[in-house]
Amino acid sequence: MQETLKDPRRARVTIALVFAVHGAVAGTFATRIPWIQHHLHLSAGQLGLALVMPALGSSLAMPLAGRLVHRYGGRAAVRALLTLWCLALTLPALAPSLPLLCLALLVFGATAGTADVAMNAQGVEIERRAGRSIMSGLHGMWSAGGLVASGFGVLAAHQAIDPRPQLAVTALILVLAAQLVARRLPALRPGAEEEAPPRFALPPRSALAIGLVGFCAVFAEGASMDWSGVYLRDITGASASVAAAAYTAFALTMTVSRLAGDALISRLGPVPAARISGTVATAGGLLVIVSDTPYLAIPGFALIGIGIAVVVPLAFAAAGRTGGNPSQAIAGVATVTYTSGLIAPAVIGVLAQATSLTVSFTLVTALTAAMVLGAGALRRPARTQTVPVPVPVPSDAPAG
Repeated sequence: MQETLKDPRRARVTIALVFAVHGAVAGTFATRIPWIQHHLHLSAGQLGLALVMPALGSSLAMPLAGRLVHRYGGRAAVRALLTLWCLALTLPALAPSLPLLCLALLVFGATAGTADVAMNAQGVEIERRAGRSIMSGLHGMWSAGGLVASGFGVLAAHQAIDPRPQLAVTALILVLAAQLVARRLPALRPGAEEEAPPRFALPPRSALAIGLVGFCAVFAEGASMDWSGVYLRDITGASASVAAAAYTAFALTMTVSRLAGDALISRLGPVPAARISGTVATAGGLLVIVSDTPYLAIPGFALIGIGIAVVVPLAFAAAGRTGGNPSQAIAGVATVTYTSGLIAPAVIGVLAQATSLTVSFTLVTALTAAMVLGAGALRRPARTQTVPVPVPVPSDAPAG
């Protein structure tokens, strides 16, 4: 990308707000899932099928995003795709049947995934030009946006407000926020020497190792988000309110760790930070699988949240440094990484059905340990130094 970054601080604040808007859409939707299930009279299995659709839509659409960012530039791509994602918030509550709900959630996920790639590509480029780590904080802002929006959603649900007008009004507010924020992004466009990615770009080989590290983190995230409450209820005998505290502990520690993670990354570098993170997450997983009381399991899930917090931001930052086309590499890493979110809940469920939830979280713990082993894929490229080449002096040249 060829334009200079005239105001790095403004760019950092602006892209952080973009992440918060994106997270607010996700947080708002999550709070109205129970209403959608009740409204359409869906069984647990039918709802589970429907909730696979957003991740499937994201995985299918993400490879398209690199081309869009390259063609239109980061600012225009983020502005358009984030607006579509906000508008898609209205679709699920309007679906009158399970097939149309699945279609709505497929579109919902596709807009989410392409907007995610575009804003991460912009964030990586701003980080590179600012000369300091910001990606962990950006993902922390995403989590914070989701938490704040979910609070409003819970309030709306408590007041028995119909989600159809609520989501429409929320979508309108978030569209306005997206437009106001995204227009202030720096106009970073690809340089003339940067080759355009194909219209549908599969993950480049350089992105696979990085994506697999992110895959492990997102698997642990998806498993903990969807199954922590069930684990506490079924394995430790916790009450419903105590079981819900497991998700709260996980989400809060992950959010706080992401907001604080850039300082750790700047101090230690990406590889040591990822290894420490993987070690902490593994310790949390071990605490979960040996626990027979909520007082051990809840801290275990909290440690998993701390441990995986910075790994996905580090994966996106590493993708932007792989060379070639950054937006294609980021789209590739996103595709590999977020595929984990598609399969994690189902894998945990199938394994728990065949064995037990304890065995399922043994797999989660093994994957967090794999992050420690794979952390080298996140290494920053060594800076090349120009070595002066001695120029031979002709024998007849004057000395000195």
